[in-house]
Amino acid sequence: MALASALLPCAAVFVGALTQRMTGLGFALVAAPLLVVVVGPVQGVLLGNALAAILCLVVLVTAWRRIWWARALLMIVPALVTVPLGAWVTRRVPTPVLLVVAGGVALLAVLLAAASGRVRLLPGRVGAVVGGGLSGFMNATAGVGGPMLAAHALSDRWPRETFVATGQLFLLVLNLLSIATKGVPHAPLTVWAALLAALGVGAACGHVLAPRVPASVGRPLVLVLAAAGSAAALVRGVLALGG
Repeated sequence: MALASALLPCAAVFVGALTQRMTGLGFALVAAPLLVVVVGPVQGVLLGNALAAILCLVVLVTAWRRIWWARALLMIVPALVTVPLGAWVTRRVPTPVLLVVAGGVALLAVLLAAASGRVRLLPGRVGAVVGGGLSGFMNATAGVGGPMLAAHALSDRWPRETFVATGQLFLLVLNLLSIATKGVPHAPLTVWAALLAALGVGAACGHVLAPRVPASVGRPLVLVLAAAGSAAALVRGVLALGG
């Protein structure tokens, strides 16, 4: 991938890091679908996994004291099974079909995240196990593990601090598992440098904007941007199948 062609992925990474820092969720929802469109379904999801892991680690440096360890473990265990399953699917499905799957799964994730604020989709310990398993599969195939986490957390009314800390730990494990099962993404050092710079600048801007942007604005922003990126990946896959 040439440096010039990294401009759109850099924009997606910047916006994703900014929204996650402001709202506690959003990097994978925003960045992964656009990375899939530009880079392709396999490398795009892998790049999203790697960058999301880095961002989660950065957030955890200051939030680890708020982690709900027992609930995080309850979600991580089923993901240990579903992440390799999702990786297996990505190795055996043709690229156009995988684009449709990645775009469709991401779009479904956006709809679930939108509904989870009003409906208790995944409450209690059973909801944690189901949400953890679905997150693992969706993270490996489409790079979006956060919405099912959000659905469970909102169902049980987690405090924001608990959601941010526990969520970053869970997503860090998911992304590291995805990389371990599928391999490290391939990109020139210049592209890595550009993407990491976009990640850092986006997170820094989000830190500045977070106190000034109410949740009533930040959450719809994440969902709109994520839906647009998911739809783009889905349309590209449909066109590839038709061509």
